[in-house]
Amino acid sequence: MRLRKFTVVVVTLLFGCTPAARAADSVAKKKPDRPNILYCLADDWSWPHAGAYGDKVIRTPTFDRLAKEGVLFTHAFCAAPSCTPSRAAMLTGQAPHRLAEGGNLWGFLPNRFQVYPDLLEQSGYAVGFTRKGWGPGNFQAGGWKRNPAGQNFRSLAEFLKAASGKPFCFWFGSQDPHRPYAKGSGLAAGMKLADVVVPPCLPDTLEVRSDILDYYLEAQRFDHEVGQLLKLLEAFGQLDNTIVVMTGDNGWPFPRAKANLHDSGTRQPLAVRWPAKVKGGRALDDFVSLTDLAPTFLEAAGLKPLAEMTGRSFLGLLTGGERPSGRDRVFLERERHANVRKGDLSYPVRAVRTKEFLYVRNLRPERWPGGDPEYYKAVGAFGDCDGSPTKDLILKMRNDSNTARFFELAFAKRPAEELYDLSTDPHQLVNVAAQPEFGPAKRRLRESLDRWTKETADPRATQDDDRWDTYPYFGAEARQPAQTN
Repeated sequence: MRLRKFTVVVVTLLFGCTPAARAADSVAKKKPDRPNILYCLADDWSWPHAGAYGDKVIRTPTFDRLAKEGVLFTHAFCAAPSCTPSRAAMLTGQAPHRLAEGGNLWGFLPNRFQVYPDLLEQSGYAVGFTRKGWGPGNFQAGGWKRNPAGQNFRSLAEFLKAASGKPFCFWFGSQDPHRPYAKGSGLAAGMKLADVVVPPCLPDTLEVRSDILDYYLEAQRFDHEVGQLLKLLEAFGQLDNTIVVMTGDNGWPFPRAKANLHDSGTRQPLAVRWPAKVKGGRALDDFVSLTDLAPTFLEAAGLKPLAEMTGRSFLGLLTGGERPSGRDRVFLERERHANVRKGDLSYPVRAVRTKEFLYVRNLRPERWPGGDPEYYKAVGAFGDCDGSPTKDLILKMRNDSNTARFFELAFAKRPAEELYDLSTDPHQLVNVAAQPEFGPAKRRLRESLDRWTKETADPRATQDDDRWDTYPYFGAEARQPAQTN
């Protein structure tokens, strides 16, 4: 029943009513000189869950098409593994720690921080979004009259009608594959439990395999909807002059993933198609952050990125220009995700990821990384991890010596420093920070992280005053067991 109802809603949201589609057709066939931008953002979709990355179970023909006809990035990362700060970083082009209240989940983004949709609109673009834009949070508290992602529209067709032939920038923010899921829906759709590859940080049981299939099903729905948007633009003659970007906002909603700085929480699928300027069929292993999107969009539109943007345009990578330096690492961070620690406490972390190592600095190691074991204000016990059959199973297994390691990986307290040797430990399970032979690498990465935090004016690098603990939280209280993030 849920899927049938959703199908009806999708048709309306993507295409609008027939008269609107006809009206949009009449204006959209005018090709602007500057490129259009279609930004397609999934909610909690992780690398490498796409056919283009070799996943044999999930079916993502739209993403795979963008990868084939455009550029596939193999080392793309969100700025923070949490919806609100990740999206704020995308919109502002700035690291979350520079955005004050914008660095927390369920907060607000102060309107003193400029966002690329407004800058494009001021230069003559039509801008808009549908479904989930910036958020979750209270944008009015930040002084905004509309969502920072732009004006809200019911559908792309409705937006194109309003665009009146201008170059456009449109944000399609899906809620897929965010939890909750219809339990067993992936299996019911015909996917097979035996085909699932369970990452070693999770117990390999039929229940976990089924949970992963449910996630896959919703990620496939996102892929299908983006495909419908491409068909609409193609019918209007706009597709080839449109920069189409398809990615996710943070890692998948499983233990030791979303809200964590390991790859399962931060590494993102990313494909970009723009036939007018970008040669297709390329895979790039340069490191990019989704913070880089704002300056990239501005440069593609002929505008200069703002000086305060810490993100760097990767337009040159797309167009095949000179390979820039500094694309050998990415910096990651998090502050307060859900409000799940007594005293409204954050769990502050900073990290640097290279091809060889992941170095993580837990700034308050005395706190629980996944939230307090007891319910505090939002979500529930260990509430930085979304409720799920997989989470329930791991908590149930925590006192069994044969399976307790899954709880340790996901929820136990962590040391001040973590270091993972990716050549032997790609899933980042064994912390080698205390091993003497890795001392030189740890020092280099620690120094690199220190330089970045100072250069980008991270308050944690100077005052370290826990200001994020004091910022307001607009998420509902006592939301057990529903998902708030």
